[in-house]
Amino acid sequence: MKRLALALLGLSALIFTVSFALQEQYPWLQYVRAAAEGAMVGAIADWFAVTALFRYPLGLRIPHTNIIASRKNEIGASLGEFVETNFLSESVVRGKLESVGISRRLGAWLETPSNAERLSDELAVAGQGVLSLLGDENIQNLIESLAREHLVRPEWGPSLGRVGERLVDSGQQHAAVDLLLDKADGWLREHPEAFGRAVSRRLPSWVPGFVDKLVDDKAYREVLGFVASARAEPQHPVREAIDRYLQELMHDLQHEQAMIARVESLKLELLDSARLREFAGETWESVKASLGEALADPASPLRAGIRSTIVDVGGRLAADPVLGARVDRWLADSASHLVQTYRHEIAGVITETVERWDAAETAAKIELQVGRDLQFIRINGTVVGALAGLTIFTVAHLVAALL
Repeated sequence: MKRLALALLGLSALIFTVSFALQEQYPWLQYVRAAAEGAMVGAIADWFAVTALFRYPLGLRIPHTNIIASRKNEIGASLGEFVETNFLSESVVRGKLESVGISRRLGAWLETPSNAERLSDELAVAGQGVLSLLGDENIQNLIESLAREHLVRPEWGPSLGRVGERLVDSGQQHAAVDLLLDKADGWLREHPEAFGRAVSRRLPSWVPGFVDKLVDDKAYREVLGFVASARAEPQHPVREAIDRYLQELMHDLQHEQAMIARVESLKLELLDSARLREFAGETWESVKASLGEALADPASPLRAGIRSTIVDVGGRLAADPVLGARVDRWLADSASHLVQTYRHEIAGVITETVERWDAAETAAKIELQVGRDLQFIRINGTVVGALAGLTIFTVAHLVAALL
């Protein structure tokens, strides 16, 4: 385009030279000369204007030339201010978001299985990255501090007493008593010899052997019958005794200081510092390993759950206009808040980026983007100059002839 514009200037100069030399011989060539003269003036003037944007014309440091390179920072600041004022305004952002219908489009995209699979894969990779970035020592300290705050520091006795009291009042202990009686009955029926030996060992050594046998059999039948009756009768004395004992125990756990102190002592023995630290480390290692394996396996229940959740969320967004409107409103409010709060910083990215550019490189980049159209300015200037020169010369001759 530069060569074409320069060629037109050269052609205008050639025509001007020939017509200027022959105009005395051929008067009509005066009009051609005037057109060529105007074309040269227009071409040179527009060449100067276009060149002055990007560099010094002919290397001459004429004021207000090489504009882009010398005023790069001001242009960047003006561009940033223009974007901030006209694009990063709350009305523009909110209007655009409300007209787009993000929730509906997002829902349609998410409920597509292939998109859900792709998003779940990306989330799995991100999750693995987060796990690798987390410091084991910091997580262990966090688990330990949470355990101390919510597990060690509170008194166990009153809490256990309140929970146990509700369970006893609702009869939840009956199932456990039934299980114990069933196990006792089963063990007695399967191990009569073991029960007999346990009874015989407690008899005096001088008692004859046949007496031992009679005592064992009698005790075995009595105990077996006792257990059977306890199993069969809901109001059996042993069941009532167990209920009374549990009620008293739950009351003592809540109100008896000696019992509370015993529970606290047991708690501290179970959860001393070394054991708690070990518990925190083992807990985190187990959770980290399990999460890592689940995230790495595309067929794991965790990955399947993520995919299912994504598809479900997408279907709800696409099908539920009320939910979609709520999400769109939330997105618009969030974007408006961000724009109002940070729009100057966002626009500042443009200004700072332009400031970091090299001046000559910036001018060259811009010239490459818009240079073709700017060369059309030179071409148009050549044509318009020719017409203007011809028109001026013609009007001047007509005026002179009339006078």
